[in-house]
Amino acid sequence: MKTINVTELKAHLSKYLRQASRGVRIIVRDRDEPIAELGPPGAAAAAWRDRLARAGRLRAGTQDWSTLRITPSDVRVDIQASLRAVREDPR
Repeated sequence: MKTINVTELKAHLSKYLRQASRGVRIIVRDRDEPIAELGPPGAAAAAWRDRLARAGRLRAGTQDWSTLRITPSDVRVDIQASLRAVREDPR
C-alpha cells in the first residue's frame, strides 16, 4: 500500500488514478493524518443499483426494452418553421 500527501495527489492525480485502476491501494494523508483511501472499486461498488434497491431507495424498472421497435415516420416536418412558430419569430 502506498502513502502520499494531498499536495502530491493534486499535482499528479492522473498518475495515481492509473495506479489505482491497476489495483494499487493509495492512502492519502493531510498533515500526516490519513484522510482517504484511493483504489479500485470493490465488487459491492459495482452493484450500486442492487444495493440501492435493497435499501428501498431505488425501484428497478420492469420495462422490457428489447421489444421496443422504432419505425421512421413518412411525415416530413420543417424543423425551422416549427422552431419559429414556437419562438413566435415573425420571419
